[in-house]
Amino acid sequence: MALTVDDVDRFEAARPRLEAIAYRLLGSASEAEDAVQETFLRWQAADVGRIEVPEAWLTKVLTNLCLSQLTSARARRETYVGQWLPEPLLAGDPMLGPADTAEQRESVSYAVLTLLERLSPGERAVYVLREAFAHPHREIAEILGITEAASQQILHRAKKHIAAGRTRTEIDEAVARRIVDEFLTAATSGRTEPLIQLLTQDAFSIGDGGGKVPARTKPFEGAVAVATFLRGLFKPGKAKRALVGGSPEIHATTANGDPALVAVLDGRVIGVICLEVTPEGIAAVRGQANPDKLTRVNRWWAATDHGEPVLHAAF
Repeated sequence: MALTVDDVDRFEAARPRLEAIAYRLLGSASEAEDAVQETFLRWQAADVGRIEVPEAWLTKVLTNLCLSQLTSARARRETYVGQWLPEPLLAGDPMLGPADTAEQRESVSYAVLTLLERLSPGERAVYVLREAFAHPHREIAEILGITEAASQQILHRAKKHIAAGRTRTEIDEAVARRIVDEFLTAATSGRTEPLIQLLTQDAFSIGDGGGKVPARTKPFEGAVAVATFLRGLFKPGKAKRALVGGSPEIHATTANGDPALVAVLDGRVIGVICLEVTPEGIAAVRGQANPDKLTRVNRWWAATDHGEPVLHAAF
């Protein structure tokens, strides 16, 4: 049965919310877009006039598509080259979804998206639907085909796993900019001491190149090791310029709510570094350089005003 204009409009009105759910469930913007498009095809094929609560129907279809995708994604990630990190999203991207509560903001942070990878697909779904979108357990139980009591137990278990690895502190844009400025000053000083002072003692650094961009297969662990790596990363060199293809501009922004550095070369984003900040200092430095995971970032970058760079890297 062909969709009416109103039917299409109803779906398009729901699209931003569906994309935000799918992104949290999958940790991938491109996969989230695909899942939402498949949901539209299911909507197109359904007898829409008989669907009593379209939003609930769409959420159920999308969630179950994502659960199926997560199962196959886990198998793919076992053979992924190097470290796997989620796709970052820059400030203002509607796929980040609602940010009215601390739980909503935290659920899309880079740190929590990474921690969500440790959960089972079911745990991830319950956590996202409850914490980020405030679905009551009755609705979650209906979506996942479980009991309300099971949904509550799964949420408790999921929150316990997330809390065990969570160290994030909420910060505003002004503080984020100051942190990035301090980080860049320390990283380009040519010395490790200023960086060590900004890092926690158990800080780590991890990068995702997806086998397409050089990236260490194991994290750097400890303030000294991380500071040494970062000093080398920002140290000028002909070989580095040749590898990157030039000298990128570095912009300060936020990604997934965290302070972030965006490396741009000839108008194209080639890397995003997210800083996980705690009261004790920077606890983690996560770098995404896999070009396949920067597609949406590049579309967003090209469509928005991002201001002047804070550094012209002398790579």
